[in-house]
Amino acid sequence: MSTITFSSTQDTVNSSGALSLPFYIYAVVFASFCITVGLIWDISWHTSIGRDGLFSPPHLATYIGAVTSGLFSGYYVLRLTFAGRNEEKQQSINFWKVFYGSLGALFCIWGAFTMITSAPFDDWWHNTFGLDVQILSPPHTVLLLGMVTIQFGAMVSVMALQNRESITSTYSKKTLATCFMLSSGFLLVMLFTIASEYLDRHDMHSTLFYQVAGGLFPLFLVAVSCASTTKWGATRMASVYMALMALMVWILPLFHAEPKLGPVLNHITHYQSFHFPLLLIFPAMAIDWLNQRLEGKLSIVKALVIGAVFILVLFTVQWPFGDFLTTVNARNWFFGTTSWYFGSDPNYQYRYKFYDEATGATLITGLGIAVVLAFLSTWLGLTWGRWMKSVKR
Repeated sequence: MSTITFSSTQDTVNSSGALSLPFYIYAVVFASFCITVGLIWDISWHTSIGRDGLFSPPHLATYIGAVTSGLFSGYYVLRLTFAGRNEEKQQSINFWKVFYGSLGALFCIWGAFTMITSAPFDDWWHNTFGLDVQILSPPHTVLLLGMVTIQFGAMVSVMALQNRESITSTYSKKTLATCFMLSSGFLLVMLFTIASEYLDRHDMHSTLFYQVAGGLFPLFLVAVSCASTTKWGATRMASVYMALMALMVWILPLFHAEPKLGPVLNHITHYQSFHFPLLLIFPAMAIDWLNQRLEGKLSIVKALVIGAVFILVLFTVQWPFGDFLTTVNARNWFFGTTSWYFGSDPNYQYRYKFYDEATGATLITGLGIAVVLAFLSTWLGLTWGRWMKSVKR
């Protein structure tokens, strides 16, 4: 097992002969995890209990992530600036003509400041306007921006070491690959959560569902597939997303929760879970496989093929899975489809039905638009992936 140290000047050799990672890498990946868990818990809290305070348990989880990210990244920057070796500074970026640090550490620091700033703004918003009815309210948008910045910073921090690793062979490749898998997977959970209002099980037979998915997910899955040192980077990313989302569906309802606001139309006694994960692992596997098979091809060709296949695979698995989620067989603790907001009528006609079902020409046209969006998203993902492979600071 690797020995954890605080900085590269204190790195020690583990049993395999490789140096352990700088401690701030573990800290920012842990911070990304706290933020993800705290966000999903907070959504479940609003669905089950209603109004929360500034220091509610889900908020504290996200604050722990922000503080951990900011403190350890800040320590890394200050140590490198005032006590770092010249060779360390040459492998870093200089900003404000004073400080030295990695690009990922700077993202984490900025994200931490943004998150902490959004907390009193969110509390004031609740006190002034009441309970949020949407995920993307102004204070939540600021908060989510900070969260995504920290999670992206965690991924970039690992990437920089991973890309230098190919030259220096300093750190454990297995440990780096694991940290990259976790940090990218936590980011994917965040992205799904942000867009979840369009990706609910009630929307799985609408073309908008596939258009949103096609415009969002290939960008990140393809970029990670390109940047990963393993052949199955996107698949590993999607597996972390699915595992964490499923665990939150299974664990949260085990705990007691009762509504604290009215009107209470749906009487509950336990936490109502968030969404069961999308089956993204299947299109992610297709992305990884195609990235290997199409190596050396023009980016536009790869983007066309990967974008079209992404929509095809996602449609093939998610459309019938959506059918299943509306049946009686899915109304259990495993899939969490019985979870329902306390302020909604439990007999609502669309509780176990689709809001919209596209058919015929509408379906074909809508999926065609989804393919175009997936092509553009994939092309950007390929470009972003090449940039990610070049990050070494």
